Amino acid sequence: MTDDLQQLYRSHFGQLVASLTRLTGDLALAEDSIQDAFVKATDRWADGETPAHALAWLRTTARNGAIDHMRRTASLSKRLPEVAYMEEVTRTQTNAGTAAHDDASHLDDDMLRLIFTCCHPALHIEARVALCLNTVCGLRTEEIARAFIVTDSTMSQRLWRAKRKIRDAGIHYKVPQNHELADRLDAVLAAIYLIFNEGWLASGGSIGQRVSLAEEALRLGRLLTSLMPEDSESHALLALMLIQHSRRDARFDATGQLVLLRNQNRSLWDQGNIHEGLQLVRAVFHAGQGNGRYALMAAIACVHASAASANTTDWNEIATLYEHLMQLDPSAVVALNYAVAIGERDGPDAGLAHVNQLAESATMQRYYLFHSTEAEFLRRLGETDKARAAYSRALELVDNNVEREFLTRQLQSLPQ
Repeated sequence: MTDDLQQLYRSHFGQLVASLTRLTGDLALAEDSIQDAFVKATDRWADGETPAHALAWLRTTARNGAIDHMRRTASLSKRLPEVAYMEEVTRTQTNAGTAAHDDASHLDDDMLRLIFTCCHPALHIEARVALCLNTVCGLRTEEIARAFIVTDSTMSQRLWRAKRKIRDAGIHYKVPQNHELADRLDAVLAAIYLIFNEGWLASGGSIGQRVSLAEEALRLGRLLTSLMPEDSESHALLALMLIQHSRRDARFDATGQLVLLRNQNRSLWDQGNIHEGLQLVRAVFHAGQGNGRYALMAAIACVHASAASANTTDWNEIATLYEHLMQLDPSAVVALNYAVAIGERDGPDAGLAHVNQLAESATMQRYYLFHSTEAEFLRRLGETDKARAAYSRALELVDNNVEREFLTRQLQSLPQ
């Protein structure tokens, strides 16, 4: 697949699946049809540049493929209305010259419907989130496995079982009724945040930020708050994403190299996003609902956003918030972030001691940020040889080229 097609796949796969699922009512068929369309596109434009109309061509080709499949199925008689409707949509849009666009009345919530479909309570919560990343973001199995810090085979089995369950249970493509929302909300929040994180730092390849994907997560976050205006965690998640997204223009330098938070030019931070995020967090805590996972994470982001410089960051407040967060989410990843906060507050000795407490975790041993965090504390303590070994292990595990280049620079800067 050409680079242009790869970019189209990453940027629009979820939207294509969502719109086709609405038309067919069949998630598996939509996915297969979109995948087939990309295979055909790879052959069609193998020797030249991808044309400007490629997205419209992919959409129409996938739709036609779905229609052909539905015509061939044994249950055709049951699906004739859907086929007729899809054929009419195709004719109308082709005649109007708008084949690249679906009915505007559906565009706003197709992706949200798809996420709720993937997050059905019949599925295990981790499978729900993984399915969202696979179906909504078009991430490969190995990319999702890295996000969950599990093996590729484990994630492959999770996705296969989840898709089979959706098919066998006849789970519908729709936003559930109000009384059904609570059963899916945790997974929907987690899925939207992981979509944002994939935009924040792409899981593979040479891409740093995928701003369009982060902005799609923000749009979905806003849709969710409008759907559930009384839910504090939905508002807190939106606040968290807004504050993190405010730093998008400061996270990479002119050469595309990663810039750590403490070294960023804070004048480049988007103050509009920060202000909106702070207002949302204040409202959540003012209502006495600041004890949720995303509320605490958003509060941590607020502390960073409110500091005039890295040196004035209130690390004591951040460490305290992480202590509360660990009571809700006692995961090794949260504990690692707590160790970073302790190291910033109390010094590298204290931080390294907390990192060492996680060393027995198999999850952490597969997590490159565990080794890079250990390396940074060792660097500050002058343990150069140990730091070199930790950086080397992190480099073996990292897949994003931007972060690999950063870790390589850190390793090379160690005294010989």
